[in-house]
Amino acid sequence: MLMLITATTMTTACGGSDDEPTTSTQPTPDPDPDPDPEPAEMGRYVGGDISMLTKYEEAGVVYKDKDGKTVQPLAFFKEEGLNAMRVRLFVDPSQDSDKGVCQDLNYVKALGKRIKDAGMAFMLDFHYSDTWADPGKQGTPQLFKSVNTLPENYIYDYTKDVLTALKNAGATPDFIQTGNEISYGMLWDGCKLTLGSNSHYTDSNWDHFATALKNASKACREICPQAKIIIHTERVANPTQTIDFYDRVKSNGIDYDIIGLSYYPAYHGNLAKLETALTTLENKNYGKNIMIVETGYSYAWPLGGTTFDYTGTYPYTEEGQRKFTADLIAKLKNHSIVKGLFWWWPEDNGNKNVTNSWWNAALYDHNTGKPYAAFYELKNFK
Repeated sequence: MLMLITATTMTTACGGSDDEPTTSTQPTPDPDPDPDPEPAEMGRYVGGDISMLTKYEEAGVVYKDKDGKTVQPLAFFKEEGLNAMRVRLFVDPSQDSDKGVCQDLNYVKALGKRIKDAGMAFMLDFHYSDTWADPGKQGTPQLFKSVNTLPENYIYDYTKDVLTALKNAGATPDFIQTGNEISYGMLWDGCKLTLGSNSHYTDSNWDHFATALKNASKACREICPQAKIIIHTERVANPTQTIDFYDRVKSNGIDYDIIGLSYYPAYHGNLAKLETALTTLENKNYGKNIMIVETGYSYAWPLGGTTFDYTGTYPYTEEGQRKFTADLIAKLKNHSIVKGLFWWWPEDNGNKNVTNSWWNAALYDHNTGKPYAAFYELKNFK
């Protein structure tokens, strides 16, 4: 997610439109006649994507509790009931001038180890790009272009090398996202997916995309066999496309454990939309648990690019943000296979020129350094 407030046979990428569908046909649940086994039993995980925490600390940002006492963020998060944290990884972020694109391997090794040492689970989010990877862009990193093999094949070597380095640094991931918001594929030099009619995919490049995911999963299983693999999409507003995606993941024999979803009301609609998506996925009997690996709601002003106004129910205030969080958690807990909830960029705190702009769906008051009320709701997901 990047919505900030500013005040093995082919190498040719598939063409086609990048446009996201503007309408959604709600599918009739179609239970799989040959269902997979029940999802593996596991506890619930709640936390956030804290990929910028190191930069805030280096800039001297002070984190406090609700009473104004200065705290050490990771220890405080754990004390307040959070048990997992997510960090993104870019291949070579020096290629991008965006201050938020800074998470190279050394950065992630250090922050990942701190998360593990604090007694929390560590979710690694491979972007497989030198910059932001999302539905509108999945640029193939320069490193992948420079080697004498296809990107979909080199992903195995890269993933294996990264995981080995993290393991050796004491930062072994517990959850691994093999790609970030990959509803339209990734490594677009060959693995770009296109949408045809009725919110269904064309066949173009699915074989190359599937090869990339299989190779990433293979490296994960070899180096981090205990980690759970997450395949992350963000089409909550369009269950037809979501189901077609995971049906194809299944038919291609791609190895993974958890369906990861992004859900932001500003872009995906109300909680009823989320309910439909979750119920539809449950009825498909994929045998996978589900995690909301990205969410957020504003405490003031609309988010950039907002397409859905939810302020009639949840005003852009601290209390509106808190009420949304509480209602989201209540909704998720009605679904037994939903096992994770991660707030995106909760640690954004203070104006210290840390990033190019700010994210007004964070969980910290920029003026006081204290958490907003929604922060204290998160632990209720467990």
